[in-house]
Amino acid sequence: MTKKVWIIGASSGIGLELVKLWLENNFQVIASSRDIENSTKLLELKSKYLTNLELINIDVLDNQNVEKTVSKVFNIFNGLDICFYNAGVYESMSYEEWNISNFESMIDINYLGVLRVLKPLIVNLEKQKQKSNIVLNASLASCFGLPYGGAYSASKAALVNIAQSLQPELQRKNIYLQIINHGFVKTRLTAKNDFEMPQLMEVDYAAKKIFDELNKSYKFEISFPFMLSKFLRILSFLPYSWSFSITKKFLK
Repeated sequence: MTKKVWIIGASSGIGLELVKLWLENNFQVIASSRDIENSTKLLELKSKYLTNLELINIDVLDNQNVEKTVSKVFNIFNGLDICFYNAGVYESMSYEEWNISNFESMIDINYLGVLRVLKPLIVNLEKQKQKSNIVLNASLASCFGLPYGGAYSASKAALVNIAQSLQPELQRKNIYLQIINHGFVKTRLTAKNDFEMPQLMEVDYAAKKIFDELNKSYKFEISFPFMLSKFLRILSFLPYSWSFSITKKFLK
C-alpha cells in the first residue's frame, strides 16, 4: 500500500532530498515550508509527479496557521502515515556575539514549532486508528553543549527531551515517535561555520541514510555518523572535569 508522508521543512537540504527519495519510491508526499509554493525545485518535481506531490505552505510560528494546515494535510491523501519535522534554524555564536533574537528564533522554530504541530497532528493520527510515525530531525549537538553552539544544541536537547517524555504515551496509541540525531551535513546552515566539521556529510548521503533507516524496524533514535556519535556519547558520560578539558580545545 502506498505510504503517505508529510515533511515540514522541505524546500532545501535534507528535506528536499528526502522528498525526491520518497517520490522515486512511489510515496505520496506533502511538502511544506513557509513559502513552499514558490520553490523552483519543488515546482519542477510537482510537474513530474502530478498526483503524488502536493505543496502546502506552513508557518510553524503561527498556531492558527498550523492547525488549519494540519487539517488540510489530512484531507489531501485521506490520512497520513508519516510526519517528518525538518524545519530548523542555526547560528553559531561566542558569548560576546550573543543576540537574544537568535536564541528566540532557534527555540521558536527548532523546539516550539514542533509542539505547535504535534498537538493537532496527534489528534488526527489518533482518529485514524492505524500505525503511524512522527519523525523529528534533531542533532548530535543535543548530546553535549559545545563551544559556540550552545543556543542551537539547547533547542535540540529540548526537542530530544520532549520526544523521550512523549514516546511511551504515543506508542500505546499506535503512534511511533522517532528522533534523528545526525552530525554535520553540508547545507546552507553549516556553510556559516568557520571551524573544521568532523565527518562532514553530503546532503544526499545523509538523506539516503535517513530514508534507509526509516524503512527498517522501529527504533526511537537514529544516529550517525558512527564515530562522531560515539565520541559525543562518551563525552556526555565523562566527569565534567574530563569533558571540559576536551571541549576547551575547540575554542578558537
